[in-house]
Amino acid sequence: MWIALPDAPDLWLRNATLADGTRADLRITGGVIAAVAPAGTAPAGADLKGGMALPCFADIHTHLDKGHVWPRSPNPDGTFMGAIGAVMADRTAHWSAADMEARFEFGLRCAYAHGTAAIRTHLDTYLPHGVETWEVFARMRSAWAGRVALEGVSLCPIDRFAGDEGEAIADLVAHHGGILGFVTRFTGSGHDAIPDGFGDLLERCFALAEARGLDLDLHVDESGETAAATLPLIAKTALRRHFRGRIQVGHICSLSLQPEATVAATIRLVADAGIAVVSLPMCNMYLQDRTPGRTPRWRGVTLLHELAAAGVAVSVASDNCRDPFYAYGDHDMLEVFREAVRIAHLDHPVEPWFAAVTATPAAAMRREARVREGAPADLVLLRARAWHEALARQQADRVVLRQGRAIDTALPDYAELDPLLAPA
Repeated sequence: MWIALPDAPDLWLRNATLADGTRADLRITGGVIAAVAPAGTAPAGADLKGGMALPCFADIHTHLDKGHVWPRSPNPDGTFMGAIGAVMADRTAHWSAADMEARFEFGLRCAYAHGTAAIRTHLDTYLPHGVETWEVFARMRSAWAGRVALEGVSLCPIDRFAGDEGEAIADLVAHHGGILGFVTRFTGSGHDAIPDGFGDLLERCFALAEARGLDLDLHVDESGETAAATLPLIAKTALRRHFRGRIQVGHICSLSLQPEATVAATIRLVADAGIAVVSLPMCNMYLQDRTPGRTPRWRGVTLLHELAAAGVAVSVASDNCRDPFYAYGDHDMLEVFREAVRIAHLDHPVEPWFAAVTATPAAAMRREARVREGAPADLVLLRARAWHEALARQQADRVVLRQGRAIDTALPDYAELDPLLAPA
């Protein structure tokens, strides 16, 4: 630990740099930030010497049920369709409750140690297997309450919502207090042209959500095909139906390749419908525009600057971790922010964009992630004194406070998963 902190219910953190670059003294009393005072106010206390004091992170788009399977089920070619095939085979062969729980728990331990306080995870919901998946999620949500707040979202192609299966999926999600989600492609296909019957299925999904009071969180247009343009249909449907729930869409990679007039019209619709957007820059850059022997020509990320300028709530998140959709990652939202800044030029100035991994996704989860008087003392303390230092190094010596007390930030050993992950 780079700074010595007393294990006491009442303490001062002196000379801290906040996310906006200002210096402050923070008083923590009973697990709560009791005061945010000008630097030099505190009569005594731990001196951060300008080190940063940041709110804990909110990771609003993950896949904890499929994480860490790469050693036994790698993606054969690194493509999107290769990932789908590898995950489907791995799920069929290995996804028992014990297998999912072990990998789910491993991911949560990583996220907690890195300073994440809230996670929304998508859960593969293919019936009947999806019933067991949601039961695992419910056990994890209960076991981790007070450490990492968990939200669950169903995940399957939109055509699975046709007929009785759609009703059963929506009922399962409602039973577990989850969020209704799907991908805007049909089973076995990629995000290409809008498939026949998509509009009717979209109406059905909205109706299923409305009947149960569910929010929506959708995987949308995750490709470099300009014909993949379901986002305007989603926004128009939400506006026409006066949908009262919250809607978040992820990926929308193809938007960055659309003609400028189409981009402008789509962003207006998204803003008017109050739809939030989450970008997954590391995973999108890994999968998109991948062709063997050819250097990628674009980064795969959506239009974050333009969406934010239009008033759209924009987040970035980790997405997949060590599975066929993304071979890397460690459930570390500081890494996600660092890479997002570099990939999408979220800088000059960088300070406002930090909300994309804290305040904005936390608000979407009906939580808060700010350093303010009265907020929980859930903090990530960095030796770095400014963003140009924080984003230059990995900050492996960070200190994480939960309710004002330092937690153990030791990361789990990958060897713990070895019994599960022997290659087939």
